Amino acid sequence: MSLVKNLAPHLPYLRRYARALTGRQESGDAYIRASLEALVASPDKLDAEGDPRVALYRFFHVVWGSTGAQLEGGQEGGDAATARLRKLAPIQRQAFLLTSLEGFSRAEASYILGVTEGEQAELERAAIAEIEAELSTKVLVIEDEPIIAADLESLVEELGHEVTGNATTYTEAMAMVKSNPPGLILCDIQLADGSSGIDAANDILKEMDVPIIFITAFPERLLTGDRPEPTFLIPKPFQENTVKAAIGQALFFHPARETA
Repeated sequence: MSLVKNLAPHLPYLRRYARALTGRQESGDAYIRASLEALVASPDKLDAEGDPRVALYRFFHVVWGSTGAQLEGGQEGGDAATARLRKLAPIQRQAFLLTSLEGFSRAEASYILGVTEGEQAELERAAIAEIEAELSTKVLVIEDEPIIAADLESLVEELGHEVTGNATTYTEAMAMVKSNPPGLILCDIQLADGSSGIDAANDILKEMDVPIIFITAFPERLLTGDRPEPTFLIPKPFQENTVKAAIGQALFFHPARETA
């Protein structure tokens, strides 16, 4: 029971991380199940003396290193996303996501991955270079707070993407998507007129296949475990590198990039 109490609060965020690594909810959750099964079978392999969140992520990487990384690096053929996975070493993505998306310190991330802090820093730099080399796309921002929207627009443009507009309501979002279809959407869940960004995202996905990154002050509304959840979820207040990491991963895995 003590193990469950210590680890349970961190599982939703480990699921988010696993999805960001694989680009899909189903495959990310599959690795989480594998990790939990391994943990039940060998609980003594978890570092019980250290920070429980750091220990959980380190244990996950033991499982990932023996299954996920090999699967990604060893696939022959496949689609363009698989080819990009072979081109960009999984550990580079892991290093960058641990610090930028998950908020670990460089020392914690290096411990999780089993590398030195110097190696961790180099892996982060390599991942950032790959992300910034992504081909540009059109980005729709769905956000009702002007300052946050402006920050996101500036960040997106710094990465070389084009902002097609800033929607503050469900109705505006649907209209903008129809008039100028985006290649990526950054979406809040609570909009200006009380409408829902979740509803907007769900209805947009009925019309087109586009990666959506949720940026919200209420991540618990989406990390419930009892309904479909987003692959990419960033809590407010956000850090610039967190958004960069999510954008890079979303575009990296999305099928539309295969023809880019």
